[in-house]
Amino acid sequence: MEMNAIEVMKNHRSIRRFTEERVSKELLEEIVECGTRASNTGNMQLYSVIATEEEPLRSELCGLHFGQCASAPLFLTICTDVYRYHRYCRVNGCDEPYGNLLWLLSALVDASLFAQNLCIAAEAKGLGFCHLGTVMYNTEKIAELLKCPKGVVPVITLAMGHPAEEGRLSERLGTDAVMHSEVYHDPTDEEIVKMHEVRDNDPFNQQMVKENGTRNYCEIFTTKRYPREQNEAISADLLAFLRKSGITVNG
Repeated sequence: MEMNAIEVMKNHRSIRRFTEERVSKELLEEIVECGTRASNTGNMQLYSVIATEEEPLRSELCGLHFGQCASAPLFLTICTDVYRYHRYCRVNGCDEPYGNLLWLLSALVDASLFAQNLCIAAEAKGLGFCHLGTVMYNTEKIAELLKCPKGVVPVITLAMGHPAEEGRLSERLGTDAVMHSEVYHDPTDEEIVKMHEVRDNDPFNQQMVKENGTRNYCEIFTTKRYPREQNEAISADLLAFLRKSGITVNG
């Protein structure tokens, strides 16, 4: 049963277990087309998406995401892509000026808008997906596996298919936490605590605190999931890969 856009967005759940049914070529093309209708910088569409379904490539790609969502029949790797536009410039005898930080960030915005449109369309059509943030942990290896040329950088991965579970409706911060009126409101410590009560008081999150032996939910992130040393090491690897990919990120 299809839902309207508001229903889809308010009821989004990450899906991590999938049936064996594959996503049809027609449905995949339809949701990708919905992605392409998203707003983007200068209508340049500086993104590409690589659909991986066949073995052994699907399993190899899943392995680079540490085995997450292994039952997903489809992995969508969304990349920033200045390569295609540079080729367009080249065949028209024009300069190729987009291999820099400005256009990496512009392409990242474009890719994100594309991905969100695609995701809303997929859920409206009854598909489920999980966003895999681990694309940033193995960016170079993923790019090599998927044969990405210079200027094509994997930034978003979606494991997708027909759901074999309902998924959990995760808590979200309220609009009072993320929306500011006219100018940015710098919250007090008390306001910060109040904003995050929905997260800190969530039974699932409280169980996570207990299982991880941390003082609070925040400490799970800073010491277990995304600790400083890991962040800095991955950042250094990403910077090195971007330079290899022809993106000037240091001036």
